[in-house]
Amino acid sequence: MAPLVAFIPRATFPPIESIVKSYFLGHHKSGITKMRQLLGSVELIIECRDYRVPLSSRNPMFEKNLVGRERMIVYTKRDLGAESLDEKTRETIRRWHKPQKVLFTDCKSDADIKKVIKYAKDIANSVDNVLGTRMMLAGMPNVGKSSLLNALRRVGMGKGKAAITGGQPGVTRSIGTTVRICSDPDIMLLDTPGVFIPYVPNTHTMLKLALVGCVKDTLIDPVTLCDYLLFRVNLVDPTLYSAYHPPTNDITQLLTATAIQTGRLGKGGVPDITATAIWLIQRYRAGDLGRFILDDVDLEAFDRRIQEEASEGQSANQLRKEIKAERAAHKASKASTID
Repeated sequence: MAPLVAFIPRATFPPIESIVKSYFLGHHKSGITKMRQLLGSVELIIECRDYRVPLSSRNPMFEKNLVGRERMIVYTKRDLGAESLDEKTRETIRRWHKPQKVLFTDCKSDADIKKVIKYAKDIANSVDNVLGTRMMLAGMPNVGKSSLLNALRRVGMGKGKAAITGGQPGVTRSIGTTVRICSDPDIMLLDTPGVFIPYVPNTHTMLKLALVGCVKDTLIDPVTLCDYLLFRVNLVDPTLYSAYHPPTNDITQLLTATAIQTGRLGKGGVPDITATAIWLIQRYRAGDLGRFILDDVDLEAFDRRIQEEASEGQSANQLRKEIKAERAAHKASKASTID
């Protein structure tokens, strides 16, 4: 018998030029404008980022527009990146942000939420405003801002939900009223809509953001996105999908086998590849296909990200033209598919 050939995962994922690299919508623009106008009335900005994509969920627009106020960076959904939640990784991320405060949270953990409240209290006590202290939540779409607000209200005030949450971005589309998260000292927190970056520097970043749910699922073909998921899972542990198929680099093989085993079949028993791709993506987002970080985390990674953003060197008008062209091409592609 011939010896079994060891599985070798793909070392790279090919660039796909057809992937849209923009998701900067009208309410994103109006959101950042309103946030800038309210900046003078708040004492602390709590910026949320998804722990699974600590660099990709960074929005440089906040660095530019929300300056002059104390900022705390809260990495949400740490439970979904638990396999990478070691002290070395956390310390590296903290060093990216010094001297800003950095916390890692799971909104279901009261202990995590109490740490956020404690720092907010420290800021409020240092200001000592007799009318109470206002703070602002900020972050990319669907990074967990509203979930964090609800958790802060639950732990700080013993009350239920104040903000609607959902698995898709865009649930919070405008700046709402303030929500009290602590009564001693009095702290009011302002929920804001997620603001996407005007232009994503590369397709890998867009695929990462799509995979964790920061863009609408309709923006990128689910089979393409699931192929990227397969690529990332194989680099971590190809046995994570062993219930459906042996290790493979072929997304069609995996989706076909998974569709048959899970009963996702169309007319005539034909495997529903698209529905199966969506299901696997949802399983990943729930933490059932590995809990790991998608971005590189080292001291140089942050500098590379900053240089990447700076090296784009395109005018705002050029960016708008490219975004408009990409959206038109994407719309035309969808129309031709329907026809």
